[in-house]
Amino acid sequence: MRKRAIVGAAAAVLVAGGVAAGAGSDFQRAVATDAIQPLPSAPASRGPLDPAARRYLDAVAAGDADALAAGFAPDGLVIDVGREIRGRDAIRRWAADEVIGGVYTLLDHTPRPGGVTMLVRFQPGGVGGFRANYHFDITDGLITKATLEYA
Repeated sequence: MRKRAIVGAAAAVLVAGGVAAGAGSDFQRAVATDAIQPLPSAPASRGPLDPAARRYLDAVAAGDADALAAGFAPDGLVIDVGREIRGRDAIRRWAADEVIGGVYTLLDHTPRPGGVTMLVRFQPGGVGGFRANYHFDITDGLITKATLEYA
């Protein structure tokens, strides 16, 4: 888990060190450039992404585990491919160990009563990656339950 954070920090160092500006390999430039790209706007037919879901993605982009955890209800629940993480403190630790340093690309989203389902590409540590479905239950602007599963 710490390995992902270290890889993410290395990607941030590459960006800060100017790799995106021209030094290094094409792969390094692609990774560094991708890591700082803003998330795409929502498909026009779907409307805007729920603000709670947007805050989650923005917190990851900013490398802020505290902001990510604050987007959950105090007793919020993350089900990460079957593993349960409950409460803001546990969510903060999970995010710091396994999510922060990664890069999300929002591929699609579907609003639903009480939440949103997103199709994302997640690149742990900013490289590689996989597609996943994220189902967020949202109440009063906070995520109450996030079910994360491979797509």
